[in-house]
Amino acid sequence: MSDSLDLGEPPQPAPSSPYRVLARKYRPRTFAELIGQDAMVQTLGNAIRRDRIAHAFLMTGVRGVGKTSTARLIAKALNCIGPDGQGGPTIDPCGVCEPCRSIAEGRHIDVLEMDAASNTGIDDVREIIEAVRYAAVSARYKVYIVDEVHMLSKAAFNGLLKTLEEPPPHVKFIFATTEVNKVPVTVLSRCQRFDLKRIPHDALVAHFAAVAGAEGVAVERDALSLIARAAEGSARDGLSMLDQAIAHAEGDGGVRAEAVRRMLGLADRGMVRRLLSAILGGEAQAALALLAEQHDYGADPQGILRALMETVHAITLAKHGGADPAAVADERAAVDGWAQQLGHARLHRLWQLLLKGHEEVQRAPVPFQAAEMALLRVIHAAELPDPGELMKRIMAGDMPALPAAGAPPAQADPRPAEPVAAAPTLPGDFPALVALLERGGRHGLAQRLHDDARLVGYAPPALSLAMHRPDSDSFVRDLAAALKAITATAWSITLSDQPGAPSLREQDLERERAARQDVLDTPIVRAALAAFPDAELIDHYHPQERKAAS
Repeated sequence: MSDSLDLGEPPQPAPSSPYRVLARKYRPRTFAELIGQDAMVQTLGNAIRRDRIAHAFLMTGVRGVGKTSTARLIAKALNCIGPDGQGGPTIDPCGVCEPCRSIAEGRHIDVLEMDAASNTGIDDVREIIEAVRYAAVSARYKVYIVDEVHMLSKAAFNGLLKTLEEPPPHVKFIFATTEVNKVPVTVLSRCQRFDLKRIPHDALVAHFAAVAGAEGVAVERDALSLIARAAEGSARDGLSMLDQAIAHAEGDGGVRAEAVRRMLGLADRGMVRRLLSAILGGEAQAALALLAEQHDYGADPQGILRALMETVHAITLAKHGGADPAAVADERAAVDGWAQQLGHARLHRLWQLLLKGHEEVQRAPVPFQAAEMALLRVIHAAELPDPGELMKRIMAGDMPALPAAGAPPAQADPRPAEPVAAAPTLPGDFPALVALLERGGRHGLAQRLHDDARLVGYAPPALSLAMHRPDSDSFVRDLAAALKAITATAWSITLSDQPGAPSLREQDLERERAARQDVLDTPIVRAALAAFPDAELIDHYHPQERKAAS
């Protein structure tokens, strides 16, 4: 029997650390790394330096702008003790002390994070209410971070109110939400609110470039611009797209703009300019061919129309001296050229037609066919003359009316033009307008204007009103339609936030009160009321009315 030699387990390869996505790896660790929120950082810094720290904070904004990251940074700033263990609250937490490291790693016993989306009930809040009575175990402050706080139930909000208004001095609340309109005003009034802005395009591009450099990946500037545009102000969304673009890149050539455009399903910007040029030139066949080409490359028809709208929007802004920071040089040159050629009326008409087409594509069972029909409609409208120019030509007699079916051909010698009927006279003042509606059978609208409308501005055919009671758009639409039917004139009607003049009903009541007071002030009535204290004035005539009646 031979002895066996035990060599033990064969050597194993060292376990590799799991990959961390860029959105987590480059989450801000200090306020200096929090991009695009300088105003909030300055306010928090001043509050900490002056020892004016609120007991509750509310962070609002779209997804990915740094609400939860800011909440954790505030928790670190309030509990940092410095490398020597002697520091106090600071806007620049050291990041090396035990509270800073444990908060960053999400394991600090006194910094509790709760997701309100999955803990919505009063029982979850009751646990917080019970726990706030006890002092922090090892930190300076016990911090409760509640994400998506708008998801709490009504009972949970009500249960939190008293504790939120008068918490113990060792407790701080930090709430984060993307839908601040769903947070009760009773909660809002007890919090110091910070509205985190969408991160500007240039700041996102610079941030993504720094991340790509830290990762050792070459990314084209136009590719970064495309990602920043698609991120819509969200750093987290942009980093997720950059992560995907790096994985999508082929070989060692880096991340190229064309690959990012295909990855995101975006329409090529150069194609968009060629497509808009074909539309403006009335080239239907060329426009449809460009649309089909981009559709074959995977571009979404709705995205193509959106890109056309963005270009029209950029042209309109360029007419007023504005510029798109995300536009490259050749795109900016094309936009400036169109801004000099196209008038405001044509640009607004293009915008409205593209907007309608975008909505139709969104609802259509076959989006590509709906996009084709929308482009054909835009091209057809682009060939029509401007409505203002068309009206001038009609008034000047440059566009004779077509003969009716079966009518004899027009004579060689034109007949003298008949005199144009005078434009209808518009009501001179607001009471006359109300009376006109009453005579026209629009009793409901007339009554509403008489009782509830406060006049802000009257310059026929423009009317500005402030209403006692909130109104839907249907009231303005119905009133405009009624006035147009009665006066044969299109009216511009707006609802204003200004206080306006007293309503006609209020004016009537004030005249009635003044007339009654005139009667009560006459000597004989005063004497009668003094002799008979229980007497009451039931009806009266105004002094002028008494004179007319006699």
